[in-house]
Amino acid sequence: MSAGSRTPFGGNIGKTVKESKPWWPEPPKPPAGAPNILVVLFDDVGFSDFGCYGSSIKTPTIDGLAAEGLRYTGFHTTAMCSTTRAALLTGRNHHSVGVGCLANFDSGYPGYRGKIAREAGTLAEMLRASGYRNYMIGKWHVTPLTESGATGPFDGWPLGRGFDRFYGFLDAETDQYAPELVSDNTHIDPPGTFADGYHLTEDLIDQAIRFIGDHAADRPDLPWLTWVALGACHAPHQAPAEIIRSYDDAFAHGWDVERERRMAKQKAMGIVPQATRMPARNDGVKAWDDHSADERRVFTRLQAAYAGMLDHSDRHLARLVSFLGTAGIRDNTMIIVMSDNGASQEGGPLGFVNAMGPFNFKPEPIAEKLARIDDIGGPDTHSNFPHGWAMASNTPLRRYKQNTHGGGIRDPFVINWPGRIPATGELRHQFVHACDLVPTLLELTGIEAPVSIAGCPQIPLEGDSFARSIAEAGAPSKTSPQYFEMFGHRGLWHRGWKAVAFHPPGTPFENDKWELFHLDEDFSETDDLAAREPQRLDEMIALWWAEAEKHNVLPLDDRFGPRFAENAARFHGARHRFVFHAGMGHVPTDVAPDVRSRSYTIEAHVEIDEAGADGVLISHGDATSGYSLYVKDGFLVHDLNIGGSHQIVRSERKVPAGARRLGVRVERLVRKEPPAKGARTGVTEYTLLIDGEPVGALQTQLAFHTLISWSGLDIGRDRGSPVSDYDAPFEFTGRLLRVNVTMHDDQKLDGDAVGNAQMARQ
Repeated sequence: MSAGSRTPFGGNIGKTVKESKPWWPEPPKPPAGAPNILVVLFDDVGFSDFGCYGSSIKTPTIDGLAAEGLRYTGFHTTAMCSTTRAALLTGRNHHSVGVGCLANFDSGYPGYRGKIAREAGTLAEMLRASGYRNYMIGKWHVTPLTESGATGPFDGWPLGRGFDRFYGFLDAETDQYAPELVSDNTHIDPPGTFADGYHLTEDLIDQAIRFIGDHAADRPDLPWLTWVALGACHAPHQAPAEIIRSYDDAFAHGWDVERERRMAKQKAMGIVPQATRMPARNDGVKAWDDHSADERRVFTRLQAAYAGMLDHSDRHLARLVSFLGTAGIRDNTMIIVMSDNGASQEGGPLGFVNAMGPFNFKPEPIAEKLARIDDIGGPDTHSNFPHGWAMASNTPLRRYKQNTHGGGIRDPFVINWPGRIPATGELRHQFVHACDLVPTLLELTGIEAPVSIAGCPQIPLEGDSFARSIAEAGAPSKTSPQYFEMFGHRGLWHRGWKAVAFHPPGTPFENDKWELFHLDEDFSETDDLAAREPQRLDEMIALWWAEAEKHNVLPLDDRFGPRFAENAARFHGARHRFVFHAGMGHVPTDVAPDVRSRSYTIEAHVEIDEAGADGVLISHGDATSGYSLYVKDGFLVHDLNIGGSHQIVRSERKVPAGARRLGVRVERLVRKEPPAKGARTGVTEYTLLIDGEPVGALQTQLAFHTLISWSGLDIGRDRGSPVSDYDAPFEFTGRLLRVNVTMHDDQKLDGDAVGNAQMARQ
């Protein structure tokens, strides 16, 4: 056996080359006719948002793929982004592979590690063994965010899980004009800015075209998997202003009328049965006409931003589909377009122009929203639409993302495969789950799931192939039960029936009310049969508990905040000092010093010549929220940006030339128990320091920030969307030796506030 190889040498080695016979192992070969696979995964797009599912939003590219392919009406996800991705990538249930909730934390239980287990190979790893090349573009979010820094570990990043190239972002969301980008295993600056017309969606499609084009040039004999996970339509909703404003009139009628129009289209198209009833408005959603004129105007623009983002994405998806034709590979490419969960409820009842303010205890009254209406969708906003529009996105389903009712888990799914789908333009009504995708693709490509990957034995696939339904409209749905669970919300589908429980956070699980629906007859879950079929409900609840135990769902945990806070504390541990050196790259938020709700000191060691120096010493965040310590016009400045409200302190004198220590000391002067939700308490003092001497101070009540920003930390520059009033990157022009961050021992996080803020990010 040759060194470093598990494959026996097939030749012969003698004393000399004349007496020897060379041998080359056969490379992996795909099955004859194996197709290219293009997966396009949208984020937080509701069941009815594609035009071909009832919306008035312009999605002609997706609609065209559906007209030449199939639409599924019973495709189900897991209610959240990390979890659906884990199921889609592995063909197993998300708890079974260790991603029971989010990649943002590890709860310490097998089902909640926030990272896909090695025993659960990804589709890319499975296809690689049969000669496929695999390319990942866009959102990953199945790597623990504490492992997303420059040192990894990289075993959970795309290149560590079977993909050959990666260009995208690791977190749940990112700014579309100043994204947190990674190329392969390296954090990089985006190739453009808002000022020069950059938008992440266009960039991602460019990279997808590049990867496929490179592949076609280098190895046209091998098939490929290209996984394009767009940021659209996760908040922040950002798109070109002219596209956004083109939707103002389209949605001025409000969400009540919109729901009715969409369901009428859905019935006409056969998406939902004619007998489908519209559910009552979701809890807390008021009638459109009960809102003031100012509220309706703001809400319309927030919905227009969402619609504009989807429209914009469809326009660029058209370029990718067109390229496949230009490259002559369209006919052998299977295209799948879907969403990862229902529309988001994180926008709250009134929506946000900049969510970073309210989640830092800075209110955003409707007058402020109205004053900034023309900023919505731009580079200094973090907008999300209100519950009423999310409800309309999920028409005709109840509730939203995070929930296990239909609005959270039933999503659009389009499959297009030229020449291989005999009945184009048709609908398929089978029940399908995210974990069924891998078994289906393996069957369609003629590839067996490996029993071992890189020497690691694999757990069995848990999904069921729905390949038969592509050719047979009447093919039966899977017979195995499918459970759902997210933050204590629970559900179970089995043989056309569904039991579901909504769980109010912080209440006893035994108090949850279970509902029972005959889903085959009640698409929108409006006729609760629990009282009429108590025995069936009891059987389904018992089956849910059995499935939960089988798939690592237990223990149930509805604690948003403590899970996030505990994860941060466990990651940083007793560490109280951070040293950052000049020239280092971007530091993701979850890896950066956790300065939430505590005192700390920052000190930059610099050398400045007689000509002086300006620029950023340290910045964390972006235009929507964060902090920055910098020198401008020779003065030392600290800016605390909370939701666009700038608390600025400027030194009383200029920074002198020479070797200097420039810093800020942040002290919480009143250390009480964490404030009630939505309240502010205590005073925080910011003191600027030059060589340890105070040179200016500011006291503010706006400093109890539960987060900095979803954008990370930079040293010696502010690489993206600027935290303060300067032109990014505003690199420091002196010599920056290092920056020390020293945490004081007074941290006491408000777990609920942290949880609410973090959930806005998912």
